[in-house]
Amino acid sequence: MSKRILVILGHSSSQSLCAALAQAYVEGASSAGHEVRTLHLGELDFDPILHNGYKEIQSLEPDLVESQEAILWAQHIVIVYPNWWGAMPALLKGFIDRVFLPGFAFKYQKGALMPDALLKGRSAHLLVTMDTPPWFYRWVYRMPGHNQMKRTILEFCGIKPVKITSFGPVQSAKSETREKWLARANGFGVNA
Repeated sequence: MSKRILVILGHSSSQSLCAALAQAYVEGASSAGHEVRTLHLGELDFDPILHNGYKEIQSLEPDLVESQEAILWAQHIVIVYPNWWGAMPALLKGFIDRVFLPGFAFKYQKGALMPDALLKGRSAHLLVTMDTPPWFYRWVYRMPGHNQMKRTILEFCGIKPVKITSFGPVQSAKSETREKWLARANGFGVNA
């Protein structure tokens, strides 16, 4: 059964390994008959700073309005990004701060301990590159960035299940290894 899939490239460069992984996923998903849309955050025009938190409404730029529409359209969201300093890059964090807003991604309820999740009915897959060996990131660092994206952002907003695939260490990876990673991303798209 085909799905509506949104692939978000959270790396600023369209020449990065993340961009190649995102493209491999798109090609696999498209070949399997899925309807695919993409967002390349490095190409969007928006201020990544939520200047006043939730105290004051900050108008959304047209690219962010379109991004919210794409998220609502999607049944499955794929986010491809590098792990820098243990977590997502600033561009992706700024995008989340500006797009996943109260009234869109969650809703506060008076007297309730937790807000209502407004993005239920969607699943997600995170494809994350890193220079740290994935086993070390998991067992020694305890996956701070993965936990943030999965638990405190996506699941908090109702997006479940969230699958995470780590690719690394990137810096020392040979071309054969990178080709295997691209084939794996393509397979994830085919089997979405």
